[in-house]
Amino acid sequence: MSTPYDDRVLALAGLAQALQQVRRIAENGQSETDAARPVLESIFRIDADSAAEIYGGVHRLEPGLRALAGYLSNTGSDPLLPRLALSTMQLERRFSAEPNTLAAVGNGIAAVAAQAESLGSTHPDVLEALGTLYADTISHLRPRIMVQGNPHYLGQAGVVSEIRALLLAAVRSALLWRQLGGSQWQFLFARRAMVQALQQRLG
Repeated sequence: MSTPYDDRVLALAGLAQALQQVRRIAENGQSETDAARPVLESIFRIDADSAAEIYGGVHRLEPGLRALAGYLSNTGSDPLLPRLALSTMQLERRFSAEPNTLAAVGNGIAAVAAQAESLGSTHPDVLEALGTLYADTISHLRPRIMVQGNPHYLGQAGVVSEIRALLLAAVRSALLWRQLGGSQWQFLFARRAMVQALQQRLG
């Protein structure tokens, strides 16, 4: 039997998966394409019948589901990931309260959509366009998301573009979480219900 947390858990998994790739790129200079692609594609799926459809299927969120399970069971390997998630949720609330920024991001995504459809969401040109969109809009809001990592990689333009594109994907997942009835309070305290929903998703 499904619960209200089922789709919310997918949104949180999308958030975790995007930020997991942000952390990976910041430290190692390279993302895992199979994990990055579903969350980047979710940026362009504005209208969908379910949370699973937004990401192209539950199976594509397995890395995020496992990262979320690690957090909820206090066995996560990256202590910075939950902090990034909370910062993203706070930023999304500010973003959603700024009509002009919402409109600018929506128009920007629409302008990149055809390019993403043709080249793929992980193509460097698409990542650059999405990264520029994030830099020109959401990055001006507070609180800013501060990404820690290897200065060697964080100084490379391509790495910065991909990080920003994935942060845009993370904000999209945070927005979905809130649209589905999620709240920061639930993220912090409703662990039991989310663990049950996760167990159903992970089998």
